[in-house]
Amino acid sequence: MTTPLRLGTRRSALATAQSGQVAAALERIAGRPVELVPIVSEGDTNRASLSEIGGRGVFATRLREALLAGECDLLVHSLKDLPTAVPDGLVIAATPAREDARDVVITRGGTPLHELRSGSTVGTGAPRRIAQVRRRAPHAQVVDIRGNVDSRLERVASGELDAVVLAAAGLSRLGPDTPLRREELGLAEWPTAPGQGALAVETTTDAPAELLEALSRLDHEETRMAVTVERDILAGLEAGCQAPMAAHAAVTDGTLRVRAVVYEPAGDRRIGIDVTERLERGYIRRNGSGNGADAADGADPMRAIRDIGTSVAHRLLEQGAADLLPRE
Repeated sequence: MTTPLRLGTRRSALATAQSGQVAAALERIAGRPVELVPIVSEGDTNRASLSEIGGRGVFATRLREALLAGECDLLVHSLKDLPTAVPDGLVIAATPAREDARDVVITRGGTPLHELRSGSTVGTGAPRRIAQVRRRAPHAQVVDIRGNVDSRLERVASGELDAVVLAAAGLSRLGPDTPLRREELGLAEWPTAPGQGALAVETTTDAPAELLEALSRLDHEETRMAVTVERDILAGLEAGCQAPMAAHAAVTDGTLRVRAVVYEPAGDRRIGIDVTERLERGYIRRNGSGNGADAADGADPMRAIRDIGTSVAHRLLEQGAADLLPRE
């Protein structure tokens, strides 16, 4: 009997759903069963605000410890929850095709966010979303909330909150049946967190070659390029995972478009940059690989993509972004 691959995942419904999608795809590619290994992280047990307990890293640290300890063979993360620094011994082996990167506002009656009455309560725990809500709906009251998607939807349905802001991708992966109304927020005026809507499949650098090869077939080159730029902007700002900033990139017909914005927490100020880069043929795939492996000549085929992200971060800092950001 073929030994199953062990995929480590958080226990939440969303984490289990997206890990199950990756597991099914990997089973088809590798021809081996994949079993989910539930792992409890600090972020799942500590109900304090994310900004108080360390932001995104609280979800990833325990899973990565389990991977390095041999408790599982690979992990699936929501990429927006993953710190930009990859620990020694680990590698992001695949970034599957990204889903909808937008945020959505959920309300009972469908009132757009900017039209909510004065004093309306809008739930979100992300500093970036808090700043954006304060810009879009300055007369609303922002409520710092935690919890899974279903619990957040219930707080709107019950009337406890007038609205919540959620990721469109999470709603799509869970597919909750709800009579609540949703407002999609366009990425031009409401860019989202680096990596939002994308998944990261992580394993060890010394994983068996057949596993690395199978995972490479899950990789989507345009998604990897886009999220690499976004995460390098975040890394270049040196502001930490809970910074009130947004970065969204997309590759279409050989053109990379980037939108990055840093917000003052109160929402009063913002500094934004838009960049368009034409990518020549072979820009990344000089080695026929989209997984970030070194090219045959020893050069890193993703270096130019990362340089774009670093350049955007430097331009934001030159325009005063450091004055708006908490330092890591």
